[in-house]
Amino acid sequence: MSALSDLTLRARIVIVMATTAVLAVAAVGYIRLAPDRTGTTGARTDSVTTTADRVTLAPGPRLLVVSDRHLATVSRDRPGGPRAVARLECVRVYAAAGTGVCVRPDSPWAYHLVVLDQNLHEKRAVPIPGLPNRARVSASGRMVAWTAFVGGDSYTSSGFSTRTGILDTRTGALASTLETFAVTRDGRPYRAADVNFWGVTFAADDNRFYATMSTAGHRYLVEGDFAARAVRTLKENVECPSLSPDGTRIAFKGAIGADPTRGWRLSVLDLASMRVTPLAETRSIDDQAAWLDDATIAYTVRDSSGDPDVWSVPADGSGTPHLLIPEAESPAALG
Repeated sequence: MSALSDLTLRARIVIVMATTAVLAVAAVGYIRLAPDRTGTTGARTDSVTTTADRVTLAPGPRLLVVSDRHLATVSRDRPGGPRAVARLECVRVYAAAGTGVCVRPDSPWAYHLVVLDQNLHEKRAVPIPGLPNRARVSASGRMVAWTAFVGGDSYTSSGFSTRTGILDTRTGALASTLETFAVTRDGRPYRAADVNFWGVTFAADDNRFYATMSTAGHRYLVEGDFAARAVRTLKENVECPSLSPDGTRIAFKGAIGADPTRGWRLSVLDLASMRVTPLAETRSIDDQAAWLDDATIAYTVRDSSGDPDVWSVPADGSGTPHLLIPEAESPAALG
């Protein structure tokens, strides 16, 4: 092999390795790559109870989180107090009406979305391609959704894109990717090879949903119709939507100056007026926030070492951010 050929080969290897690194970095905000530390010495041991028999997803005054890569619950009244940690390993969780989802790692690069009943019994498992970073359950517990980073799409310059799927747990209807849905952009039918979706949140009727759609360098809030397999754009620069319990507002992250390289501002969109209210949290939040009630939003913040904490902030733009659950992530209100 000539020196030039050898250099070219090495260059290609470097490019492949760099692309893989980008994919891993993009997902590291949602997947704890560190080993499980439950039961180790230190402050964490004082606040954690590892008792699988105590963990339930039944509606009640508790919060669901991921704690050291395991599904856990904590009292809503004492979110910083003892938590019940299941033996079930998860990198993302969510639950509603006694139905839960756990994004379960099978290997460092293989995952399943596991649908759980309120006693953590597995009802169904769906393989997830790539590195998962979002999961949601509709308020009734019927619909579940997930998003993962995947690599290899020819239209991407970054080396990765997303895949988002929705499952109807009652009928078994499965949309493994929203990219097959018909798109209406600005009132007109739209088709493009680079259409990507992420961050689903469900409306109360279990058919309509909201999500982020990306195409041609723009990111849109879309409203979807699961039965019709169709979506339509509503507003630009709205990412990772989360519908309020009363169905009137969407919490989201908006790219500062419409430029994601500058970070994101956590905000709330009023669906009737389309008015945006920036929240009191001014740090860059790269997460799909969760509503704890109609007045409070929770989200994950990572420190410089990548360790997560759950914070909360009022949904009306007032107040100040509050540390809610230390050393946890992926929050959801169980009731």
